[in-house]
Order: sequence, then C-alpha cells, then structure tokens
Amino acid sequence: MLLKNKTILLGVSGSIAAYKAAALASKLTQQGAAVHTLLTKSGAQFVTPVTFEGVTGQKCVVDTFDRNFQYSVEHIALAKQADLVLIAPATANVIAKLANGLADDMLTTTVLACRCPKMIAPAMNTAMYENPVTQDNLAKLRHYGWTVIEPACGRLACGDTGAGKFPEPALLMEYVLQQLAEKKDMAGLRVLVTAGPTQEALDPVRFLTNHSTGRMGYELARNASRRGAEVTLVTGPSTLPLPPFVKAVPVCSAAEMFDAVTQAAPEQNLFAFAAAVADCRPAKVASDKIKKESGGLSAIPLVPTQDILQTVGAQKRPGQLICGFSMETRSLLENSRKKLTKKNADLIAANNLKVKGAGFGTDTNVLTLITPSGAEELPQMSKYDAAGKIWSAMLKIRRT
Repeated sequence: MLLKNKTILLGVSGSIAAYKAAALASKLTQQGAAVHTLLTKSGAQFVTPVTFEGVTGQKCVVDTFDRNFQYSVEHIALAKQADLVLIAPATANVIAKLANGLADDMLTTTVLACRCPKMIAPAMNTAMYENPVTQDNLAKLRHYGWTVIEPACGRLACGDTGAGKFPEPALLMEYVLQQLAEKKDMAGLRVLVTAGPTQEALDPVRFLTNHSTGRMGYELARNASRRGAEVTLVTGPSTLPLPPFVKAVPVCSAAEMFDAVTQAAPEQNLFAFAAAVADCRPAKVASDKIKKESGGLSAIPLVPTQDILQTVGAQKRPGQLICGFSMETRSLLENSRKKLTKKNADLIAANNLKVKGAGFGTDTNVLTLITPSGAEELPQMSKYDAAGKIWSAMLKIRRT
C-alpha cells in the first residue's frame, strides 16, 4: 500500500490504448490510492466510464456540466485534492491543449487548476508523435514542469512500426511510485549500492559464483531513489529487471566490481554493499576448456579477491557512511560485530541463512542492524521494506 492516502487524477483521452489505462487505474487503486478518472468524450468511445468506476470505486467524470455530484465546483475540488496528475494515454490533441492552456472539457479544465506534480504519457501514430508541432508542445510541457514519459517503440494499432506506443502500465506505475511512494528525505545525497553475485572465470565455459540474485541490493537502490537520492547501482550478473531511475553499472567479476566502486567512491555520501562478492578466484584462467579427463578440475588453485568493503572503509572521508552486509550460518552477532570493526563500517546488516524468510532468492529478509552502539533485530519483512529500514538507520547515524 505504497500510495495509501494519495489522490491521483488519471486523465484518459481518445487513444486506442485507453483500455490499458483501466489496468493502470486498478494497479494504482491496489496500492491504496484514491484514483479519480477524467475521461474525455473521445476517450469514452474506446472505454466506458463504468470500467474505471468498477476498478477504482470512484466516479469517472466526463461532462464538465454533469449535475450528479456533491455541491461544489467539481473541477476545482478535484484539483485541490490531487497529489499527482497523470494523463495516460495522451493524444496529440490533448497535449496541444494542455501546452497552450486551453480548457474546454472536464480534463483540461481540472488540470489547469492543479498545482500538484503532473505527468503525461503520449500515445499516437509515429508521424503524429514526431511531428515538430507535437514535439514543440511536449517541450513546452517540460518547460512548465511536466514529466513526459517517453512512448515505447513497436508495432502500433494502425499497423505502423515506430515511436508512439503506449508504455506498459507497470512502467507508468514506477513513475507514480517514484513521485509519491516515499518522503524525499534522501534528496541531495549520492548513494552507491552493490548487488548480485560475481562470476570468477575458470575457463571459457565455467566460472565460480554463489546463489545471490541481487534482489536485496536492487531494493536498496529502488528505495533510495524513491526517497530522492542520486543512486549508482554496481551490479553483478542478475536476471532481475534493473530498477528504473538509477545509474546502473553492470560488472561480472570481483575485480570489475572493485574498480567500478573505487572509481565512484570519492563522490558518494552513503554506501550499501549488498553484493555477494567472491572471496576467491581461480589463480589462472585457462584459455581453453579444461577437460575432465585431464584432471584439471580435481584441484583448482585459488587466490583472494580484493576486499571492496575494507578498501572503501579504510579510505572513507568525513561525512561518508558505510553499510556492509554479513550473511552467517552461526555466531551471527559475534561475527558481524568483528566485521563492523575490521571493515571500518558504520552499520552491518546481518542475517542468518538458516532462518526462514532470510537469505538468497527470497522476497523477504530477516535482518539485525548492528552499529557500534548496539543491535536492532527486525522482524521478517519484504526486502523493499528492509531496505527502507537500512536507509533510515543510516540517516539517523548521519544526524548524530
């Protein structure tokens, strides 16, 4: 329920993609938002007001002069309630009206009265979208503070292929959550997060790695970004989709991650080292596949990798704060406190792989947050919520 107590005005205009807006309205409502749909008369030719009323539980407004509402100037009342305006899909016609301050229907009249943040998702034929007039109107909306969500490229309803395709509701949802889900208490901070496993090559076919999926690090990046931070995510190989709105730096080996982190470290304020970096790598990488018959797999000489956390901890400047991670199978507090001191970290997020709901490949985690002054045991929660707890603990340290 990341959008609980938030009011969103969803404007839907006359595009064939209007039916997808119903799925978006449903997703927003499921996250706790009060979604008021403003449907243009041409939009109502593609999807009916009843559809939006069914998924949002709110009246869908079409007619500016509809008398079936409580006694107030409705477009002004809606404008005052709104935390966000999202026009999706937006036709070239509606874009032109909004860019030039025209207000001749309920949608444009209400939006003109709104002082809240505004987003718009164009959806139209490629030639219409690329027309200089449309591009000028979009540039004008950006100038006035609108967030323009670029359309996707692909096959359009008219049969053409190109830009102008309506973005998927999941992506639009990410834009809304980026704006509304969290307080912007990390605005102005630069954050570096590491995530995922590393892969240490043995030969052209094989590598050494671990079970990390990258989820904890990805949720740390997502949470910090939604709270206003400028996030750099250094990630090892992962099948997870990258969090939007962050600078992703993909790497493969521990050495590549070390180089990427140490290069970016001087400019960062906060660090969260959630990656499961290999402790060792093969001493030699074979140029050809090692055959089983040769016996080369029976004993693989290993050498230590460079310790990223310890290196950054030793070099951190005043004002920089570091969170390390400790995954243990026994002596959780004892081993994690040793790591806190040895690595010169400010916080260790520790978990026990044997505890149900913690560890690799799960949507949840069970963490203990360890600082020089004590330890806080957290209950099982989603990794996104756990990420929020970690950043809040870091901000608390920063304030002291």
